[in-house]
Amino acid sequence: MDSEQRMRAQSFVDLHREGCFLLPNAWDAGSARILESVGFAAIATTSAGVAFSFGRPDHDFFTEHGEHGRLDRPTMMRRVHEITSAVRVPVSADLEEGYGPDAQAVATTISLAIDAGAAGGNIEDFTGDRTTPLFDEVHAVDRVRAARAAVAASGEPFVLVGRTDALLVDAGIDEAIRRGNSYLAAGADCVFVPGAADATTIATLVEAIDGPLNVVMGLTGGALSMTELAELGVRRVTVGGSIARLLYRHLLDAAHELADRGTFTYGNTQLSQTALNDHFTDRTASLDD
Repeated sequence: MDSEQRMRAQSFVDLHREGCFLLPNAWDAGSARILESVGFAAIATTSAGVAFSFGRPDHDFFTEHGEHGRLDRPTMMRRVHEITSAVRVPVSADLEEGYGPDAQAVATTISLAIDAGAAGGNIEDFTGDRTTPLFDEVHAVDRVRAARAAVAASGEPFVLVGRTDALLVDAGIDEAIRRGNSYLAAGADCVFVPGAADATTIATLVEAIDGPLNVVMGLTGGALSMTELAELGVRRVTVGGSIARLLYRHLLDAAHELADRGTFTYGNTQLSQTALNDHFTDRTASLDD
């Protein structure tokens, strides 16, 4: 990292010390710049959005997809670098399960993410295998510990997030709590529990987990606001691939209008060419200052 990236990364570490903040998810340089322009203090990447931009699936049971399944690590790291190079705010990278089952693969992925300019990143315990969807807890802890060792070896500020998919695979909230606390003890700075979206579940997690909690909103609309999440004690909020999926919804609607009706009303609500050109020209100029 250069000195400016290091300052961004340290500011990202500081964001996790108190309060509650929103970390929206980008999938390319353009979406990252749009999100930054609204005033967010930091952004994250979304493996879903990045995968969709390459015409690939995300999450799911990727071991069943073969060579045309999820993106490989080099492709994802190039995209992370494109995003971190496009903005002046810290970026947290969605690193999935670390692109390999063993602890060394996780450590390498963390090192590559830091080299790509990421100020943080999450490592999840989802295996991608339908028969055993979560890594054995002892092994999952070893993977987090290896990730922390890679951060320490880099000497750079970096927020390591231990993500457990226990709720997504119906392993239960007790499993999520136990794993979350184990990951914190192994060196994670924050715990991410996707699938927690209601006030009761979130309050239980906040009370039982011994560190900052990340929840993801927007996947199904969601009734809780940022104010309510802050009152529950959530430290940070992400939106996953929901913004990307919203844009693909508009793309699909426009495609159906063209193919099925031969009309062009979708264009009535588009951003103008001038507006986008002006926006990205201004951002490019500021980055070159």
